Amino acid sequence: MAVTYPSRASRPDSLSKPFKASPRKASLYSMALPGLGQAYNKKYWKIPIIYAGVGALTYFGINNYSEYKKWGDAYEYKVTNQTYTYENDLPTRYTADQLLSQKNYYRRNFEVTILLGTLLYVLNIVDAAVDAHLSGFDVSDNLSVNITSQPLLNPKLSSNESFITSGAGLTLSLKL
Repeated sequence: MAVTYPSRASRPDSLSKPFKASPRKASLYSMALPGLGQAYNKKYWKIPIIYAGVGALTYFGINNYSEYKKWGDAYEYKVTNQTYTYENDLPTRYTADQLLSQKNYYRRNFEVTILLGTLLYVLNIVDAAVDAHLSGFDVSDNLSVNITSQPLLNPKLSSNESFITSGAGLTLSLKL
């Protein structure tokens, strides 16, 4: 008794099936690690954009926080009339109001950076989910739209007569 196997031509090719991503899975992956949902959706070109944003926001966050602490410490030194030697000359060069103004400036910038980081994180998740939803969307050349003008039959309000007017129509044709 001979064992026969189906030929390679008759077996379905796993590579020919279109990829249909799960939006839930893509969202969870992006929540766990930003960019992982984009990798799951096979949109690898988006990952460097996400990490460039993370890097820039991290840089500005660290810079604004360190400046906030520096100006805040100088303000505290100036207001409390400390006698010890301060590490830089900010308290001697600026008034207490100027020091407070700079401290508030860097605090506001730090808070904006935190908000932008949160926005980037949420957009990363939304992008992965939307991309997964659209992964099975047909964008082939077999789609077409035809805009035409058609005559419409409208009844006259004053009598039983009717007249023809022109109207616009939209037709979507799918070539299968």
